[in-house]
Order: sequence, then structure tokens, then C-alpha cells
Amino acid sequence: MAGNFIKIKCVDCGNEQTVFSKPATNVACNVCGSTLIKSKGGSGEVKGELVEVVS
Repeated sequence: MAGNFIKIKCVDCGNEQTVFSKPATNVACNVCGSTLIKSKGGSGEVKGELVEVVS
């Protein structure tokens, strides 16, 4: 199954950012630097608020 792009809202600063749902590395917020999605060996653990799945 292929991964999707998802839009995540940072719980610390409220920034919304589009990221890959299965990242190879941790993804940080572009504004405050907190972790939005953590790499978990092929899947991602969302640390922020999931806003939508982008098609």
C-alpha cells in the first residue's frame, strides 16, 4: 500500500503543514521545530492534529 500526503496541525504553534504519511525520518514543524510525525519503521506516528488526507 502506498503512503499518502496528510495535512497536520502543530499542537504547539497551530501551523498547518503537508507531510508524507510514511516518512523515512522524523518531520519537524517549519515554524517552531516540534515533531509533527515520527518515523516508525515504514509507518508514521502522528504527533500533531490530523487535519486532512491530501489526494
